[in-house]
Amino acid sequence: MAHDLTALKKHIFFELLGLAGRVYILVGYADDVLIGERGFLPEEKEKGLILVFNPKMNFEWNDEGISATLGFGTKTEKCFIPPDGIISIFSPELNAQFSASPPVRESTHKKPARKADISPSREKVIKVDFGKKS
Repeated sequence: MAHDLTALKKHIFFELLGLAGRVYILVGYADDVLIGERGFLPEEKEKGLILVFNPKMNFEWNDEGISATLGFGTKTEKCFIPPDGIISIFSPELNAQFSASPPVRESTHKKPARKADISPSREKVIKVDFGKKS
């Protein structure tokens, strides 16, 4: 099923690019997403990074993902975006957007809390019933 989602993302990317002349992608922070030496800024690690592509740019989307040299201000950076790193593909000109939740990665799974993991202050929480008094 992941392959089907990758194919759909690629199809939508190129359709929007062909129709509007440019396409935007929202890329989520992950270890396998490379944004040259620049990397992700702290805010981008939380909210993601929007990249813009147009047909004149030199980029390639193969089975592994998108490889491109992108401009950030006056500097260019070699970038690689795997399909799983693409959270959204959109075109403001067409008022169209495709979004997919990023895959859950092993490192982001939280272990269930055990009693020993709960801070003492959380154990002393008082539950209040704000229901109507009889």
